Amino acid sequence: MAGAPAITTSTLDEPVERFIAETGESLDQLARSVGRPLGELGHDVVIEAYNIAAAFVDADVTQTDDELSALIHTFGGRLDDALGKLRPSQLRGTNLVSGKHDWIATPSALFALLVDADRKGDTGLAWRYYDNAMHIAHAACALDTLTTEEELQALEQFRTTLLGAMEAAGLRNPWTGRTPLTGRESPETPSAPVAPPLPPAAPIEQLLAELDAMIGLAEVKAQVRLVTNLIRVGQLRREHHLPVPETSHHLVFTGNPGTGKTTVARLVAQIYRTLRVLEKGQLVETDRAGLVAGYVGQTALKTAAVFQSASGGLLLIDEAYALAEGDFGQEAIDTLVKLIEDQRNAVVVIVAGYPVEMADFLDANPGLRSRFPRTIHFPDYTTDELLGIFDGLCKENSYVLTPDARDRVRAVFDAEPRGKGFGNGRLARNLFEAAMGRQASRIVDVTNPTESDLCTLSPDDIGEPASPASPAAGSAGSAGSTGST
Repeated sequence: MAGAPAITTSTLDEPVERFIAETGESLDQLARSVGRPLGELGHDVVIEAYNIAAAFVDADVTQTDDELSALIHTFGGRLDDALGKLRPSQLRGTNLVSGKHDWIATPSALFALLVDADRKGDTGLAWRYYDNAMHIAHAACALDTLTTEEELQALEQFRTTLLGAMEAAGLRNPWTGRTPLTGRESPETPSAPVAPPLPPAAPIEQLLAELDAMIGLAEVKAQVRLVTNLIRVGQLRREHHLPVPETSHHLVFTGNPGTGKTTVARLVAQIYRTLRVLEKGQLVETDRAGLVAGYVGQTALKTAAVFQSASGGLLLIDEAYALAEGDFGQEAIDTLVKLIEDQRNAVVVIVAGYPVEMADFLDANPGLRSRFPRTIHFPDYTTDELLGIFDGLCKENSYVLTPDARDRVRAVFDAEPRGKGFGNGRLARNLFEAAMGRQASRIVDVTNPTESDLCTLSPDDIGEPASPASPAAGSAGSAGSTGST
């Protein structure tokens, strides 16, 4: 058959139209909660509807003319004009249909968003999706005169997939009050598990002592102490009913990789908790991939979800400048600015990256510079500081350098070019791990090695410098330099 009777092509129209309209409303509701429009996310809802219908057309692998004609008729104008011009024979066997059956075995990203919204706020959005999605599934199975056993099994699998995801999230059936899939009176996993009690906040002097114990970091330590002192004095003024200027606690960290930014961020989070700036003081790390989605509108929701996961703590965005590059990153930046403003006491944000790129990042939104008024720069390690880190790794793991091996370590660090992307602490750790590997290969052939043999690193274990060493690089100002493991 070249075409399909009108009744079959219209069978999908009503449930698809309803799914698109009501799921779109659900996403609009989520978008309003983060204060951002969803833009073209409506197109993604159409794709979602198509994937559901195509999955059931592919369920029994026959892909009849009636089924394919219905897909073309219903989605040709909504999804792609080129699809509307295809014949069933041209659509059959393509990746637009074949393999779609696998799609129903795993909850989609869009459905997961709605389930998460229900878990947090009892919105009922996932249930609306479930109801409308099952209508599409049943309509697709009804396109042929005879519904096959494979299609019936696919219906049950899809139902189990969706209800199972909701039950795993701790949701209840809104009509029965029971668990969605198994029908129990109470879920095995509560929807809001009780978090273990937080350990007591560490004394401020203990945290500052940990900061002081890090190798280098002289200027960074001074800046962190300055921030700490400003907060403490502000609290004292408040206790004496004196005016306290509104200040931002958000920070910019600049520097090459491996210079201790994450370590210091974790300490800052704990300092802020001790000073009652933050309730919990946990550190949540993310980057562009954790904030940006593949479609317009989804990025705002993804960014908001990461931001909420840091509630009560500190959100560290590594290589934040990447948000100002490529598609959809600007949406993440704009969403962050609004969330920082709307929830200014809930989350502290630190953005980190290379100095020049971070300056460009702060220009990506007019509100960024005022919300991130303080920049702390992390310079590269000197050779002496890298050697100190290497010594610390040896001590921590019960290894000892011979004098010649220590000279070799210094030569390796001296030989490394100090430019953008210089590895710093990671370089020291990588060299140490490589030395352990060479030493192990050497010792394994020794008969009855002594404890000294097992603990000693020789020059051969260190390896050769990548290029002739530069004596000037090793002694340049150890005091006052920065860096941390």
